[in-house]
Amino acid sequence: VATINQADTAWILISTALVLFMTIPGLSAFYAGIVKRKNMLSVLMQCFSLTCLMTILWYTVGYSLSFSDAGNSIIGGLDKAFMAGITKASVWETIPEALWALYQMTFAIITPALMVGSFVERMKFNSVMWYCGLWMFAVYFPACHMVWGPDGFMAAKGVMDFAGGIVVHITAGIGALVGATVLGPRKENKMIAGNLVLTVLGTGMLWVGWYGFNGGSALAAGADAAFACVATQIAAAAAASVWAIQDIKETGKASMLGIATGSIAGLATVTPCAGFVGPLGALILGVAAGVVCRFFSLVVKEKYGYDDSLDVFGVHGVGGFLGTCMLGIVASPMFGGFNTDTTMMTQTIIQCTAAFATAAYSAVASYICLMIAKAITGGSLRVPEGAEQGEGLDMWCHGEACYSLSEGEIGGGQPVPTQGV
Repeated sequence: VATINQADTAWILISTALVLFMTIPGLSAFYAGIVKRKNMLSVLMQCFSLTCLMTILWYTVGYSLSFSDAGNSIIGGLDKAFMAGITKASVWETIPEALWALYQMTFAIITPALMVGSFVERMKFNSVMWYCGLWMFAVYFPACHMVWGPDGFMAAKGVMDFAGGIVVHITAGIGALVGATVLGPRKENKMIAGNLVLTVLGTGMLWVGWYGFNGGSALAAGADAAFACVATQIAAAAAASVWAIQDIKETGKASMLGIATGSIAGLATVTPCAGFVGPLGALILGVAAGVVCRFFSLVVKEKYGYDDSLDVFGVHGVGGFLGTCMLGIVASPMFGGFNTDTTMMTQTIIQCTAAFATAAYSAVASYICLMIAKAITGGSLRVPEGAEQGEGLDMWCHGEACYSLSEGEIGGGQPVPTQGV
């Protein structure tokens, strides 16, 4: 009979709060600081609103579609809709099932919020909400069930994904790339960071929160969680350092935005591997992330001209893909990893197949969701050109602004100078 372990329960309670903290305020601040000041509030509003929408969707049907055993290998049934049958006595491994549902809810919240970064400064608020809502049914719930759910298709094939390289990062990265491509580039397609302090604070919140993301995925307060946190820390630091070194080599300056982005790339890349690798494997993943994610974010994006505005595909999509494919290698005992069930080659083939299949399916499903969202929201996903180039999304979509001046003030809050007598 399954019993509740109090230490495991305490750790997952903490991890749940940490992962929610990653979206509000972590990701919200990270994204908001990079966009123009006239669009900052729109990003904060999208992340906050998605937190609310995904909470309701998860409670009503999402948890059941992801983790019910009454469905099939692709999607769960509806027997746990509205969390039916989950009582104080319900146990998932060694924690209350209600806590497991809540913990997984925070993953369902941050995944679509990640996509926001690719269509900032041009996509209508209602279009964002409709796209992300539809996308959860088409992409996230099936992916979650296939990888982590009871009798999931990918799990049965031997696919390993410790904390969401496939379920979170590949799906969101591809959904973001398709969104950016369909929307087209911003009219003023260049980075004008409104408040880098906000971005740095958001980066720190994400990094700390990732301890709950990866460490909590061990689902127990033990050695697996400890090693997952060790791997998380090392990969983030290594990727950030490698990214910064390349910035210095190319421009002669160490970029704060560059080193912050590099750390997120390392965190995304180690996610699928966190509990399966040792410190050496984490270091290898971090170095690889710092090189490959930066190449996609700077070189590939510029070459092909898509406006993945805040590098959601380049960092999360590519990072999740890279980590998923490298797992077979770095999780091998040869590199200090803990996978003794399959050979390096066998696991690598399994991982790469799953990564490519997930990316291909996510691309098609995301495009369909965008077309439906476009039809629902008046035939256009974008704000009018005048709003984009003029007042900005904050005022056009929400009628509010992050920064405002009271009467008699000029920029910086200084009083308007009066003419001397």
